[in-house]
Order: sequence, then C-alpha cells, then structure tokens
Amino acid sequence: MTDARRRSGSGLGTAVAGMSLIAATYGMARFGVGLFAPRLAAQRPDLAGVLGWAAAAQFTSYCLAAAVAARFADRRPRAAVLLAGATATAGCLGVAVASAPAAFVLAVFVGGMGGAFASPALVPIVDAVVTRRATATGQSLVNSGTAVGVIGAGLVAPVAASVGPAWVCMALVCAVTALATWYPVRARADLASPASPAALSAWRSLVLPGAAAVLAGAGSALVWTFGPLLVTGAGAVRPDRVGWLWIALGAGGVLGTLTGVLVERWGRRTGWCVCAAALALACAALALSTASGAAWAAYACMAVFGAGYMGLSGVLVLWARRVRPDAAGAGTSVLFIALATGQALGSAGFGLIQGTLSAVAVALVAAGLCALGGLVVLVPRSPRAA
Repeated sequence: MTDARRRSGSGLGTAVAGMSLIAATYGMARFGVGLFAPRLAAQRPDLAGVLGWAAAAQFTSYCLAAAVAARFADRRPRAAVLLAGATATAGCLGVAVASAPAAFVLAVFVGGMGGAFASPALVPIVDAVVTRRATATGQSLVNSGTAVGVIGAGLVAPVAASVGPAWVCMALVCAVTALATWYPVRARADLASPASPAALSAWRSLVLPGAAAVLAGAGSALVWTFGPLLVTGAGAVRPDRVGWLWIALGAGGVLGTLTGVLVERWGRRTGWCVCAAALALACAALALSTASGAAWAAYACMAVFGAGYMGLSGVLVLWARRVRPDAAGAGTSVLFIALATGQALGSAGFGLIQGTLSAVAVALVAAGLCALGGLVVLVPRSPRAA
C-alpha cells in the first residue's frame, strides 16, 4: 500500500471519528436540549419556565469556550478534543439528574462548551491527516456530524423511559467519541502549529461573514430552541412523535456533506446565500405548520432547516480556512462565536416575545432574520477583501 493510500485511509478514519465527536457535542449535548424540551417540561415542570434562558446560557457558554479555544486550538488540538469530550459529558450527566432550575441551567451551560472546543480543534486535525485535494470535503463531512447526532438523539428520545437515562446514554457517547478522535492522532508531531501574528486585514475579512452569522444565528435559534414546542402546541405533531422531527432535521442535514462542492463550484458568498435562504424557507414552513396544524409542513420545516443549517456552518468553516489558512481553528472559532452570539440573542428574544406575538408572527420574524443574514454577504466588498 502506498503512502498516499495509507494517508487517505487514515484521513478518512479520522474524519469519521471527528464527525462522531461533532455528532455528540453538537447534535446531542448542545442541541438535544431543544429536542427534549417538551419532555423536560412534562417530566420536570419546574424547568419549563427556564428553557429559553437555558438555551441562551448554552449559546453564551459556547461563545466563551470558543474564545478560549481560539487561543490554543491550532497549537494544541488534541487537548481541545479532550476538553470537548469532558465538558459535553459533564453537561449531559448534569442534565440527566437536574431537577432544580439553577442546576439545570448550569448543566446546560457546561454542556454547551463541548462543541466550541471540538470544532476549532478538528479543523487543523483534518487538514493534517486528509489529502490536500480532499480537505474541503473532509471538513464538510466532519461538520455534518451535527446532523448525525440529531438523528441519534431523535432515535433515543422516543425509546427512553425518561429524560434521565437518555442523557446518561448521550454522556457516554460524548466520552467515547472524544477518545476515539484523540487516540489515532495522539502521537502525531505535525498537529502543533506555531502561533503567528495575524494581519489586521485577515481579521477584517471575517467581519462580513461574522455579521451575517449573527443575524442567521438569531433566526435559527427559534427552531433549535422552540421548534418542537411550537408545532406540538399547534397540534401539528403529537408530543410523542417529536423525535421524528429531529430525525427529519438530521436527515436533511446530511446534505451538509455537499457544502464543500457547493463552495468550490459557486463560491462562499453564493453558498452562504443558498443556505440562508433554506433557513428562511424552513422558518416560513414553521409558520405554515403552526397556522394550519399541518404535520407535513412541520417535517418539511425540519428537513429543510437541517440542510440549510449544516450547510451554513460548513460555509463558515471553509470561509475561515480561506481567510486564515495559518490559523483556521482560530478563524473558525471567531465565526462560530458570531453564530452562537446570534443564537443566544435569538433564544432570549424569542422567549420574551412569544407571549406577545402569535406563533406565526414569531416564525416570520425568524424567517426575516435568516433572509437578512443571507443578504448581508452581498454588501459590495473592497478590492482588498478576500
């Protein structure tokens, strides 16, 4: 077997392990709170009033952890992988046992850090182990792990006797996937890149996608945090079938593996606009479902949303790699912080206005934010912009 073929096989295995870690830290530890929201509210009534604040706390902790990861993930990606597993595991175990609002919010806060450590760590790892011509595809494959995790959580939700065992199971998955990602690269000497001062123009090139990410993130927060509650409240989907909504989201999100092809063929801005338009369309379908009680619209909303969101986050990874090839992990952290900041603002904001606006109006506001986030990247760029 040639060195190139060995590298290709090793790179694929590492990319799959990385995808599994993203599946656990994002699809389960982070976004699983929204998936289990109806059951949490039913089985632990004291938590119903803090679900919105818990989601905002989770997005906030993600931002804080991503800011920390930006400082060292490119230089010590293996340590960041282990931190991802530790925080996600601890957060899931906390959710499993929390019955008091404060303990629940704290557990969600800790669990939200896992993905923030995982994403920037995996960017340099995948770049190091995957052949150059396959890096965009490899990064897209890893990023699509969120969709896989959402499907897994959606399958766990209906069969678990209660919320506690489900979250213990997800904690175990977080721990195992972190070790599985760390072990194959534990001894590699080509992962620690020296810190280098970034040109101001390089960071300025992230302002536009960062602003777009804040807006799109705010709009996407409605589906992640309140989507199941809205469609079950409208009678479109029975509470015991919420898991299928997330399976639909994950199935649509598998299309995120095509993000690399989309960006390579049509460019970052076009790719971003396509994905943001999908999010806006999904929110419009959510409005239709809550207005008419149509189950098909609810499932269509989740599938289109999954495709749009996984593609959107994948574009951010590729954008960061293009602008900061010397520190792709740090660049990814910056753009994901922007996305999570929007999600934190959106979760808190939608939680506040739900009592004053109808579900349809709230969904249309979310659609508008996603559409605006797509249009932002079309702002004319200066000749020096990347």
